[in-house]
Amino acid sequence: MWRAWRRCVISSPSDKAQASRRSRSFSIVVDGSNVAYEERTAEGKPRLENLYLAMEALHKQYDRVIVIIDAALHHQIDHPQELEDLLQREVVIQAPAETEADYFILETADQLGADVLSNDTFRQYHTHWPWIEDRRIPYMIVDDRFIIYRPAQAHSRMGHGQAQPAGG
Repeated sequence: MWRAWRRCVISSPSDKAQASRRSRSFSIVVDGSNVAYEERTAEGKPRLENLYLAMEALHKQYDRVIVIIDAALHHQIDHPQELEDLLQREVVIQAPAETEADYFILETADQLGADVLSNDTFRQYHTHWPWIEDRRIPYMIVDDRFIIYRPAQAHSRMGHGQAQPAGG
């Protein structure tokens, strides 16, 4: 798992400049619990590796990747001590106990003008944050590949009907 994270952190300034040119927004807020649960272990636990895959892919496209998780996730995830280390180093941010992480994810994105990576449609929040439909980015994890759905890419490939893998 650390292999993927080291590749995220070690990047040159030119990599960041290219990321700035490729992305509409310089920041993205990640619904970390949603990502962790996307592909589960054989025991049904959310996977920490999913977060590493997301961060690796997104650091290629965004200058700033903010991962916010629900407070309960570290009690459920497959590698709780490793997640605790990420929390201590502030690589991942935990929403306060007994609160909805969705609020903090959306409010952070709103304040930063950032995109949001999640497969949650956040329907109950559309009235308060009408921009959700335009800035929410869905994804899939297939064979340990993190694939980001970008409507513009999908429409330009209408004959193929495929979204482009992150960083590709």
